[in-house]
Amino acid sequence: MKNIYLLLFISICFQTIQAQKEGYWDRERAMTKEISVVARDRIVIKSDDFPVGTTELIFRITLLDNNQQMAGSLVSVLKAIPDPTGISQGSAGAVFLMSKISGDDKCKYAVFTNSEAAVDYQKSGKTAEACLVQDTSLSKDAKRLSIEKSTCLKNNKGNLWFGFESSNWIMKQKIVLEIVPWVDAKLSRGWSVENRKYIINLCKTSALAQKMTSSDDFCVCVEEKIQKQYRFDEFQKLLNIEQAKVYKDYGNSCYGESNVSKTIYADLRAKALAAMKKLQYGAAISALTTILNDGQATAIDDANLGYCYIATKQYGKALKVLEMGEKRDVTELLVKLHLAHALLLNGDYAKAKKIHKEFRTQNVTDSLSWTQKTKSDFQTFVKAGIQSSDFERILKILE
Repeated sequence: MKNIYLLLFISICFQTIQAQKEGYWDRERAMTKEISVVARDRIVIKSDDFPVGTTELIFRITLLDNNQQMAGSLVSVLKAIPDPTGISQGSAGAVFLMSKISGDDKCKYAVFTNSEAAVDYQKSGKTAEACLVQDTSLSKDAKRLSIEKSTCLKNNKGNLWFGFESSNWIMKQKIVLEIVPWVDAKLSRGWSVENRKYIINLCKTSALAQKMTSSDDFCVCVEEKIQKQYRFDEFQKLLNIEQAKVYKDYGNSCYGESNVSKTIYADLRAKALAAMKKLQYGAAISALTTILNDGQATAIDDANLGYCYIATKQYGKALKVLEMGEKRDVTELLVKLHLAHALLLNGDYAKAKKIHKEFRTQNVTDSLSWTQKTKSDFQTFVKAGIQSSDFERILKILE
């Protein structure tokens, strides 16, 4: 039974550790300001710049009588709380944050995300644009603001404006404002969603990415490598030529360690076949030539490229690529058929006739005969304006 309790205790502790947020209270950039507010007056205080990666903050407001001193700073209080989620676990956390001392004076306050709204508050007392309003007078207060739950931190540009209104009708007040930011460890490197999108979008303009129908996985791989190596501000400070080299190096790395290369050439083949069906032979030649130049061509790629050259009356190029395809795979009959077409249209009827006679009884695919494909090709050539009196002579051989 004791072992069961022990395992349960370990499990609960492990879950608690796992649930803790990865980050830290930035005590180096904690802010503490003492403010004097004239009786029945309003004043606005701008916070210090929040560090990159701030996702939460704790602020504490304490009103002091003359000559009173703070018993303990907010920073020292937070040393006992490793994670901001611990503050919101019941009322004890809020009480723990409260100052041990405060005066008899009271004030109201409001928090703003831009200076214009804060200045308007100071002049008129309007709080319509405030992200937080405390309209009940008090002598001390403490709150946690998080980026998930508070509009004060959503889309925040790095500062908040605290406006105070004195509730003392005779004497001026002394207010102590303390702010401690919580910095997310990952976001502190500057890799916000917007900055990650920026890197991915730049990657999509690279030559390698533009070969792909979808470059999402490839560019995410590149972005993750850059993110691991650099802070965002460090990457931005690189010269353009240095950034280009980073993209190239990580692009080659992502290309080699994943199935990206297979995806690229599968996409190019799909583009080529789709273009051929639409008789857009120029686009098909471009895609197939890329595969060939990258050293990734198969005999079928050679057959299709040779066919496109024939359809665009580039017979010399067709012969060259089809002869290469024949060496690549001597058994591929689509290569041999298209080679026969190229020879015929290039004026070598005898060699074309020999190939047709040799393979006329076979299929070029599992369901398409040599004869059917030859007739179909000749019809396509005629529609494309390619005429030859030898077409009929070849067809008679195939009968």
